[in-house]
This record gives sequence, C-alpha cells and structure tokens, in this order.
Amino acid sequence: MSEFTVQPLLQTPLVAAHDVHCRGECRHRSAEECATATHLVFPYRGLFLRHVGSTQSVADANHVLLFNAAQDYQVSHPASGGDACLSLSISQPLLRELAPAELLQRRDEPVFHAQSLRIDERAQVLVALLRHSLGHGSIEPLEAESLALTLVCRSLGPRTTHAPGATRARQRLVDRAKLLLASDLTRRWTLAEIAAEIGGSPVYLTQAFQQVEGMPLYRYHLRLRLAHALDRIADCEDVAALALDLGFSSHSHFSAAFRQAYGRTPSAFRQAALTCAS
Repeated sequence: MSEFTVQPLLQTPLVAAHDVHCRGECRHRSAEECATATHLVFPYRGLFLRHVGSTQSVADANHVLLFNAAQDYQVSHPASGGDACLSLSISQPLLRELAPAELLQRRDEPVFHAQSLRIDERAQVLVALLRHSLGHGSIEPLEAESLALTLVCRSLGPRTTHAPGATRARQRLVDRAKLLLASDLTRRWTLAEIAAEIGGSPVYLTQAFQQVEGMPLYRYHLRLRLAHALDRIADCEDVAALALDLGFSSHSHFSAAFRQAYGRTPSAFRQAALTCAS
C-alpha cells in the first residue's frame, strides 16, 4: 500500500488543489524530497515534522507550510495516525503578486524565507470550506479559484501571520509541546502535566510558547481541537457526539467555542460547506 494518496480537487490555469493523505509510517526522517514548484500546504488532520537542513517545523492545523521549488526537505511522523493536507499550487506569476515582499527571498521568483507561518481562524475556515465544497461538488471552478486566492492572501498577509522570534532551544521546547498536544487532542491537559512531559517548568513553557507562537498554549490547543471539528463536521450528523469526541464538556460548550472562533455555529458551517463556499 502506498504511503501517500493524492486526490485532485481542482485544476485550472491559475490554481491546482489536491487533498493529500499520508499514512505516517515513517517515524524517522524520510529520504530527501524536492518540490518541483513553490506551493502552500495546509495540514488539517494529524501532524508531521518537516526538516530543511538543520531546521524543522511542526506541521499542524494551525500552520501553513511553505514549500519552495528545488529545495530539498525531509519529513518525519513522530505521532501516530498520519496526516492529511490541502495542497495549493498557484501560478508562479500570480503567487509573486500575492506574496508580500518581506516573505520572499527575491521578487523575480516566489521563494519564501520561512518554512511555515501560523494561520488564523478565518484561514482555517477557508481551508475547510474549500476542501469540503470541492469534495462534495458543491462549488463552481470560478468560485473555488476565488476562495483559494482569498485563502492564500489571508495566510500570507501580515495582519494574520506570526513569525517566530525565539532561540532554537525555545523553539524546540515549543515543538515538543505541540507534539504532545497533537498526540491526544481530546485530553484535558494541565500546564503542569505538559511541562512534566516535555521537561521544563510551567512558567518557562508559558513564556516560551507565547514568544514563539504569539498566543497562550491553551488557545493553541483549543484551535487544534476546533480545526479537527472543521475536518469532520461536513460528514457528521450528530454534532453533540462530535463535541464529546473532541473533549468538550457539552454540546453548548462546543458550539459556543466554535462560533466564537469561526463566526458561525457548527450547523451553519456544515450547511455552507455542503452548499457553497460563500
């Protein structure tokens, strides 16, 4: 059985979208791979690590991964379960227009400085709407193109991204915390439990996480759980059961958190995903 399955969702002269699933059986670094073109990858389920030289980035539903053309990289899966991602390839001239100059190494071709950027709740919703609506055939190509370009603008825009600004030691500590959270999204972690598991004090972990990710650890964890809801909700008819599966204390608690993050109820999002992307 292949390690990867790739489902084409959209192919136009400007945008290509693919739903990529990886079984995640390679716990250690894979053989070197090389992207043929610069593209953006939005993990929406599971987690993996991407290694470029001596640096690594955690790929989870709170981030977009920036793959540069002709750049070697490796992938590892420290957590079980594999991953699933929405991969977007934008025509190179258009991507040059969309990407802010400060994110690019040079203007004549779209090559990014960073490996990844944190995305906000609105970008997470756009990922889910685009994937669900294309998967269910409820969106026309023109609307899908517009939605994809909006997602790219939102993800790369300076208003919504957060560039890590910490030492490598702090970055690695935060990465360990992310891996731990992803290992059991439904668990109601305490700060002391996380700190004990990854080997650090609660105060230091709190400070490091805020510096690296620009948000408190509890909010980061909540957004991972809600992103998992975005992944499942289009095909879920029992929202109350989903809420309990994701570790929320009640349907009302889940609905309130979902609406606060995404501006609509779970039921309203499900309806939008199955009918149109607007």
